[in-house]
Amino acid sequence: MARSPVLLISLFIAAAVSILFLSHYFIYFSIVRFFALAGRRKLVLGLILFLLPASFIASSILARRMDNPVGKAIHFGSALWLGVGLTLMVAFALAWAVLGAARVAALRPPLAALGAAAITLAVLYSAYGVWNARRPRVHHLTVKIKNLPPAWQGKTIVQISDVHLGLILGASFLQSLVEESNAQKPEAVFITGDLFDGADGRLDQLVAPLDGLVAPRGVYFITGNHETYLGVERAFAALAKTKVKILNDEMLTLDGLEIIGIAYPQRGESKDLAEVAAKLGHNPKRPSILLYHSPAQIERAKAAGISLQLAGHTHYGQIFPFQFVTWRVFGKYYRGLHTEGDYTLYTSSGAGTWGPAMRTGNRPEITVLHLESIPSQ
Repeated sequence: MARSPVLLISLFIAAAVSILFLSHYFIYFSIVRFFALAGRRKLVLGLILFLLPASFIASSILARRMDNPVGKAIHFGSALWLGVGLTLMVAFALAWAVLGAARVAALRPPLAALGAAAITLAVLYSAYGVWNARRPRVHHLTVKIKNLPPAWQGKTIVQISDVHLGLILGASFLQSLVEESNAQKPEAVFITGDLFDGADGRLDQLVAPLDGLVAPRGVYFITGNHETYLGVERAFAALAKTKVKILNDEMLTLDGLEIIGIAYPQRGESKDLAEVAAKLGHNPKRPSILLYHSPAQIERAKAAGISLQLAGHTHYGQIFPFQFVTWRVFGKYYRGLHTEGDYTLYTSSGAGTWGPAMRTGNRPEITVLHLESIPSQ
C-alpha cells in the first residue's frame, strides 16, 4: 500500500530532526570527555547544545513573520551554527581517530590539547567557509556543440544557478553577480533554478538587479525545487516585472540553436525530459541547450539528442563532507563538465548558499561557457 505524501514528509522531518539532535549529542559527548566537564558546566553545555538546533527550527519559522533586521540576524546566526556544528563534529571525529591511533601506539596525548585543536580547526575552517561563500569565482570553460550555427560560433553564454535569494542573500549579492556576468559580455544568460530560497518576502526588490543584465539574445529562467516550495506563481510574478524570460516547459529557437527550458516537477509530479522535449518540438538533429535544474535523466537527455544540458542543484555539497552525499545521489554528474559523444552536461556548484552561509571544500561560481562548433562528419 502506497504511503501518503504527508506521511512521507512527516517521516523525513522526524529523521532530519533526529539526526540534528544526535549530532549535537556527539559534540556534547566529545567536549565533556576531552575537557573533563562535570557538574554545572556539563549541565550548561547540554542546555546550550539542545537550544542551538532548536533555535534554527524556531528562527526558520519566525524569520518569515519578522521581516526585519533582528529576525534575519537571528536566522543567520542559527543557520550558520549548523555549518559550524557540522564542521566541529568532523573535527571531533578526527580528534577521536587521532586518540585511537595514539592509544594503539601506546601513547597518551593530553585530551584537553586534542580537544582544543579540534575546536580551533573547526573555527578556522568555518571562518574560511563564510569568507569563501561571499566570493563566487568566474569559471570559464569551452563547450563544443555539433553543428553549432555560425551565429553562435565563438560566442559566450553565462549560467547562474542556485543563488537562493531570501533571508540571508539579498539584492546586493545578486547585484554583484549581475556585474560579474556583464563583465563577460555574454550572448545569453541562463538562470537554472533556485533563484529564491523558498522564503516569503519582498521578492520584487530581491530580483530587481536582474534588469541590469546585459545579454543581446536574452536572459532565461527555469524553476528549481526551491521555487516549488516558495510557490512558482510568486516567483513568476516577481520575475514578470524584470526583463527575464521564463521558460516553463517551453522551447524557442535562436538563430538555429534550440533553447529548451523544463520546469522542476511540482510535489508529487514526475517528468520524462525526452518526452517533454519532444512535445515542445525539439528536433534531435538540431543543436540544442537543455535547461533543467537537476543533473538527472542523463540517458534520457542523450536519447533525445540534446547537445548541452545545464544543471545545478547539488551545490557541489556546499559544506564538507556533503560532497560525498551528492556524489552518492548523482554519481559522477554531481559536479563539473561531462562530455559523452555529442552530449555535454555541466553541473554548476551554484553561486549562493542554502542554510548556513558558508562553503567549505568547494567554490561558489558563475559559469562562463565559450561555444565552439564540431563540424558534421
